[in-house]
Amino acid sequence: MKWKEQLLTLTPYQPGKSIDEVKRQYGLENIVKLASNENPFGCSAKVAEALKNAPISFAIYPDGYATDLRESLAAFYKVAPEQLILGNGSDNLIQIISRAILGKGVNTVMAVPTFSQYKHNAIIEGAEIREVPLANGHHDLEGMLSRIDANTGVVWVCNPDNPTGTYIPKDKLFAFLEKVPKDVLVVLDEAYNEYVVADEGYHVNELVSQFENVIVLRTFSKIYGLASLRIGYGIAASEVIRALEPAREPFNVNTIAQKAAIAALEDQEFIQFCKHKNREGLEQFYQFCQESNLDYYPSQTNFILIDFKTDGNEVFQFLLEKGYIVRSGKPLGFPTSVRVTVGSKEQNAGVIEAMKQFLAVKTS
Repeated sequence: MKWKEQLLTLTPYQPGKSIDEVKRQYGLENIVKLASNENPFGCSAKVAEALKNAPISFAIYPDGYATDLRESLAAFYKVAPEQLILGNGSDNLIQIISRAILGKGVNTVMAVPTFSQYKHNAIIEGAEIREVPLANGHHDLEGMLSRIDANTGVVWVCNPDNPTGTYIPKDKLFAFLEKVPKDVLVVLDEAYNEYVVADEGYHVNELVSQFENVIVLRTFSKIYGLASLRIGYGIAASEVIRALEPAREPFNVNTIAQKAAIAALEDQEFIQFCKHKNREGLEQFYQFCQESNLDYYPSQTNFILIDFKTDGNEVFQFLLEKGYIVRSGKPLGFPTSVRVTVGSKEQNAGVIEAMKQFLAVKTS
């Protein structure tokens, strides 16, 4: 077989352990998964109601243009329908962008560590990867600018960042975008945008109208609680969307996901509830870290990265055997840390107690 050479050494994405897998492996009855930044409160009740009453034929292809959802998103964000592209999760949009622009002789600029799929897809396309280390957990925007040249195709900016949860305020972000050459696409991956409480925010239609070389990626997987349906979207100038569309596979968003997303978008009261509960949960972790003298990054997301100053895999394994699935920081670029999804108040209290037990064992 004449495989692409880069595929032969590329490791597939490694998802966190499933609840059933941990139950079987350790003989545990109750498992709390706090590894994949899912919404512990699920999704809006309006989603189940909408799907219950929606006539869906499994034999018919979905609307390839996602017309109804496209119109709902356009109205919600006050953009034109042709400024939107839909994907099978925002991961699919990262893949589409990479396929459309990257290749041999083209380079791409990104932070390190950051979300792994930017680099993963760039490797598949054979592009040169230029990584700029984070500065105290934040994007080094000036450093990223210095790596852009005539052969740069895409710049990736995760805001808020994963895995640190840090956020680039409007003034710094817009100043950065002003300096990026207009023939370079900047991808702002905003998967956690709805959790942001920072005052220095911006409206997406303001952003894409001012910068025609920017695409904003968002998802229904996080605060909207539709991760299993895999649905994300991008917002950009219509010229950008028009250029990307041929790289999108047909019928890439299924019918159930489209209908669920419309219902989820309509229930902004649920979104505000989740946002409020998430901030309360983060405060539980902040208090634990401060009392335990553990370093952490204040987060604008629904997760927190905590530095235990020891092997992150060791912390991960200890918590796993207590019934709590988190993510070791090792594969995320923070080898002495773990990343923990903010759960319900009770879930947070439980994993914090388990972390206290780990610290007690380490110091005994």
